[in-house]
Amino acid sequence: MHSETRLPVCFFAMALLAATAGAQLKTTPLTGTWRVTGIKTTGPNARTMSSPQPGLLIFTGNHYSRMFVNSDQPRTALQDQSKATAAELLAVWGPFTAASGAYEISGSTFTVHAFVAKNPQNMAPGAEQTFSFKLAGNTLTITEVRNAAGPAANPATITYTRIE
Repeated sequence: MHSETRLPVCFFAMALLAATAGAQLKTTPLTGTWRVTGIKTTGPNARTMSSPQPGLLIFTGNHYSRMFVNSDQPRTALQDQSKATAAELLAVWGPFTAASGAYEISGSTFTVHAFVAKNPQNMAPGAEQTFSFKLAGNTLTITEVRNAAGPAANPATITYTRIE
């Protein structure tokens, strides 16, 4: 191949690669990394946590990951995990939520389908959660609408601030 013909072929290959990569990096209004800044629960034990424990929610174009500590106080570190009692393990792992998988947006709601989760029931076929969401600048507020059991009885509203 002559050098005159290599340049257009090389340019075309680079342009095709760039276009393909751009198509795979779909963005949505939720795309980004969000830090938990508030949690409000409803129902018999309703409460508002304005200084919640750590939590992150990450959205890419098609996937999400969320982890947060649903507690008013920091969790106590286990001294020796191999000797921890059931109550000590529950105190550490009970208030921790973790799930990652795929999501889709429809209007002002999004539905998640967990591929991996702390709670195995959230990974069962057909198990999904739907949340309503509201964006205001760098603030995202979500409220659970529905889960695998049906409409959310006492939905929590979680407020996030975009950090990336």
